[in-house]
Amino acid sequence: MTRSGPSPRTPFTIPLAQGPVAPWADRAVALLFVVITIVCVVGLWRTDPSTKGYDTHVQFGMQPCSWPRLYGVPCPTCGCTTAACLVVHGKWILGFVTQPFGAAVAIVGFLLGLHGLYCLLFRRSFADLLVRVKFAPILFGGLLLMLAAWYYKYLVFQP
Repeated sequence: MTRSGPSPRTPFTIPLAQGPVAPWADRAVALLFVVITIVCVVGLWRTDPSTKGYDTHVQFGMQPCSWPRLYGVPCPTCGCTTAACLVVHGKWILGFVTQPFGAAVAIVGFLLGLHGLYCLLFRRSFADLLVRVKFAPILFGGLLLMLAAWYYKYLVFQP
């Protein structure tokens, strides 16, 4: 028995030549994602997660978060760098306990970097995935996760 018509399953990636943008642009975007992922992972790997659960970013030369000092409460992204650092160090659960949004962003960023590397190595289109993804639900879900994580951080916060 043979089926006619298009396959109901869309392939995960398509060949580079069939991508929605010029192959050189597709490769450049994939390479950019890979480089950013490597820089972030190496930077976080060389950093010690703060035992406070926030202010790990101070090790990158940034100012300490002013919200805890001024208001006594965490800022919306309080602990994201610490959570990402914990994820990179293999402490996934502790990363999610520290700041769920930061841990999720770190994992998604790492997966995008791996996907970019896969596309570069196997001549697949990276931009095809970006064109097919429906960003509105992802952004809305990300915003809800950020707000929920901020509320969670507020409940467990110790300045």
